[in-house]
Amino acid sequence: MSSTNPSTAPYRRSRSGVRAAALTACLAVAGVLGTTVPAAHAAQAPAPADHHGGAARCRGEGVDPSAAIRYRSDIVIKAPLSTVFTLQTDVARWPSWQPPVLTMRRLDQGPLRKGSRFRWTTPAPATPTTPATTLSITSTVQQLQRDRCILWRGPAIGEALGIDEGVHLWTFTKVEGGVRVHTEETWTGAQVEADVPTATKALGDGLEAWLHDLKATAEARAHR
Repeated sequence: MSSTNPSTAPYRRSRSGVRAAALTACLAVAGVLGTTVPAAHAAQAPAPADHHGGAARCRGEGVDPSAAIRYRSDIVIKAPLSTVFTLQTDVARWPSWQPPVLTMRRLDQGPLRKGSRFRWTTPAPATPTTPATTLSITSTVQQLQRDRCILWRGPAIGEALGIDEGVHLWTFTKVEGGVRVHTEETWTGAQVEADVPTATKALGDGLEAWLHDLKATAEARAHR
């Protein structure tokens, strides 16, 4: 979900109707909450095409096309595809290489697959209108294709701060010298939509930090 910078924008108090039934979480929130990274810069970059020539998808599904808050970015990682994909999908071990992930618990057993759920927490600093809090994120995998892609969705909920739903897509493509990792995410909810530019920057900062951590960890493992 990536590292420290939740938006410091004046979010309104989370509406009581946060969709707790939504089963997954925006992973990028995690990254948004823990590190200093360059300002979001790729929100308008063209999304890569899938092998059918359309927008990026995982088994035909992608991010929310109607969401006002969205960000996408890419990075090339000099490591084997299997290393990168396994690192990203071994969610139980995220805390070992993503400092913003405070706790992680699988809600089912076995390999990560469509329908798998996991719950994790990440800190969110205080803003002018909300206290420092810890976001609880319950993520459900919507689609997964080994060594190709993963998509999950769901809410992030904390004291006086919430994202109704984040939808997060990752794709992995072999390229010369390594793997191109593409990620994109959308957020919806009245609280974050009250300040779209600030929320978009928070999302972008988080995703950039996550990509950086994924690259550093995968390349270190590959070069051992």
